[in-house]
Amino acid sequence: MHRLPSRSVLWRYRIASFLEIFKMLGLLVGIGLLGYGFWIHDVYWITLSGVCFGVLFVLLILNFIITARLRCPLCMVQPFLNRGCSKHRDVKRIFGSHKLLVATTILTLGRFTCPYCGEQTAMVLRRRLR
Repeated sequence: MHRLPSRSVLWRYRIASFLEIFKMLGLLVGIGLLGYGFWIHDVYWITLSGVCFGVLFVLLILNFIITARLRCPLCMVQPFLNRGCSKHRDVKRIFGSHKLLVATTILTLGRFTCPYCGEQTAMVLRRRLR
């Protein structure tokens, strides 16, 4: 099991995980509010869904900025970004997204499995030899 090189990388992984989960929840809430607004013909709920989509857009940009520097310690591919690379044959998904699985396992189990190389990485720091 691989380990992370610094405390800042550890915190970036955790923040990126929270943002990924909030991004998915924001999308579901926004679509639900939009559908409800059209169902009852009320402009308030449609406007509220527009605000939700605006916040979602800001989260997308923030998530992209934070996850652009995160890489798997072994294969050096970014696990939170969709690349054209082929994924590992045993990669699992939650609701069709490998990024959501990476985010939930980081927050719940304290480790993640890279969707590209299939190796596990623990959310702990490496030991430095002195």
